[in-house]
Amino acid sequence: MTSTRPKIAELVYQFYGRSLHPELFEICQSRTVERGGYRATVQITSAGHLVQWQYRGLVLTEVAAAANQPLPLRRRLMSYRLKGERTDRIEIRAGISYEMKFSLEPADDDKFTAYQRELTLHTTRHGMLQRFEPSARFGAAALSYVNIDSRDKTLCVQAFHTFPDDCAVLKIQSWYRVGA
Repeated sequence: MTSTRPKIAELVYQFYGRSLHPELFEICQSRTVERGGYRATVQITSAGHLVQWQYRGLVLTEVAAAANQPLPLRRRLMSYRLKGERTDRIEIRAGISYEMKFSLEPADDDKFTAYQRELTLHTTRHGMLQRFEPSARFGAAALSYVNIDSRDKTLCVQAFHTFPDDCAVLKIQSWYRVGA
């Protein structure tokens, strides 16, 4: 286990047309995939996740981070508070696109517990799972689960972050496409 996760109200989603320095983040887990000419590094961080995608000199970075995290403004292409639902798409240059959607879903205690259990079981077959320290002595631990689906022309990243104190689940799905 690692540090306690920030509250959901303190998180933002940002997307950049550049790399971000890894020392800006507390990295819990990391996985790199190479396929179809692209390279992607997907990391679970203490606040959420970080995806860096590279293709023929182009670098794109997606991050779910704490709002008070000092992140650059230069070449930031998207920035949203993580609340409700949102979808967005951007054509980076000819043939290269990025698409994302996120939703913050409240859940009652039973549904939240079942959801956490399902994420834990699913990770035995796929993806990365990170458990965080509970914020209360006998509270539930927050989880981050990230699944990576790499194809020759598409990378799909599905991230699920749970927030026991808020009884909420954040789902973020993103697609990096070549030749789209």
